[in-house]
Amino acid sequence: MIIEDFITYLRYELNLSAYTVLCYKADLGQLVEFLCGGDEAAFDAASVTPADVRAWMAWLAGRGVGHRSVRRKVQAVRALYKYMMKQDKAAENPAADVELARVRRRLPQVVREENINALLDEETDCTDFTAVRDKLMLMMLYDTGMRRAELIGLLDANVGRDELKVLGKRNKERVIPFGSELREWIGRYRELRDGIGATSGEGYFFTRPGGGPIYPMLVERVVHRELDRVGGSQQRSPHVLRHTFATAMLNGGAQLNSVKELLGHSTLAATQMYTHITLGDLKSNYELAHPRALKKGQNYGS
Repeated sequence: MIIEDFITYLRYELNLSAYTVLCYKADLGQLVEFLCGGDEAAFDAASVTPADVRAWMAWLAGRGVGHRSVRRKVQAVRALYKYMMKQDKAAENPAADVELARVRRRLPQVVREENINALLDEETDCTDFTAVRDKLMLMMLYDTGMRRAELIGLLDANVGRDELKVLGKRNKERVIPFGSELREWIGRYRELRDGIGATSGEGYFFTRPGGGPIYPMLVERVVHRELDRVGGSQQRSPHVLRHTFATAMLNGGAQLNSVKELLGHSTLAATQMYTHITLGDLKSNYELAHPRALKKGQNYGS
């Protein structure tokens, strides 16, 4: 099947992450569901027309799929047909000229500094493996800006005394430095982990009490639980802590290009979205502090 061939290409030729590959597969599966009732054997990719793609988009919208998700799904179809055209299995790309709804770019949400500090400064039972591990996961996400998948895949051998090495998108490695507080908690965690025999046979840094590796929903639950206690952000995902890291770095005076390298972005444009947040903070501070801003709208002379 052409879709399976394409998924194999994404996984082994382009080295995309398992999560990204899974999303492509799910998106294309929805196209097959619409056109063939989910029967991949009946799916004739070469016969799909732009009208079919537009009808599929309308079907998705009718099922409550948002504009942003529809855009992503159509882009998956475009990628499939680009692959097919390279393989001489399609003469044209039926999704190439399909007009997509414009989606307003949302500014990333962040956790307020006082809230994240309140979480990280809380007393923790340093004899409790799970409590120490969960706090360290939260601290590491905020202190390094790494992605959830990078945290899960972090190898014990790649966590040094003052820096760690992560494997990012498209298997690109990068080195992230960290400070003394994180170093102390890493030491506490390793002592507890090794003391209860929770060391991973695969060499992963973070493990469950039985030694198995952590998994996406475990990280999601921990972060959601902790951020839910302090509020201040509608989202409670690990990626919010990545946004918070980037914003804190820029607010603290870090150069944009340095933040780009720490985050593992391929282009500076991806990092520049955080400047909108910092400029927003400056505007809010100005409006609160400047005497003319404070007096705006007042009825003088009354």
